[in-house]
Amino acid sequence: MRNPKEPKHFIKIPGYPGGNTALIKFIKENLRYPKEAAENKVQGTVAVEFDFNHKGKVTKATIKSSLGSGCDEEAIRIVKLLRFNNSNNRGVKVTFHRSINIHFKAPPNPKANPEETRRVSQETTMLTYNFKPSPPKKGEQPQPPVGYTITIKKK
Repeated sequence: MRNPKEPKHFIKIPGYPGGNTALIKFIKENLRYPKEAAENKVQGTVAVEFDFNHKGKVTKATIKSSLGSGCDEEAIRIVKLLRFNNSNNRGVKVTFHRSINIHFKAPPNPKANPEETRRVSQETTMLTYNFKPSPPKKGEQPQPPVGYTITIKKK
């Protein structure tokens, strides 16, 4: 009688709980676009290579492809938050290696005018608008700055 075939993979590689879709969802929910990257309008992909132990905890993370402007640090922070399934490999404690690409896309610009300041509280709503006049034409006197404040009080 023949011996049954042994599985091709002696060591089972643990995955992320919920699969790749849950992994992508976790990254999207926890990713914070760095302020420095927003100011410099930096977009792109950071490739991170990381190791995780038999308990599923990330032990080491390194940048393979850098983007700069705070994106690298944010990618490392996200990767260190990941927790993979525990592996049960016949009592063998194994460190697993994996790589992941984290995409940074600039958040959409707000449609509001940057000169507009809104302060909202429960009792009073205060809107402040600052208008910048166009430069005076030749022979005209410059206009003094104009500003409006509107206060709406709730009863």
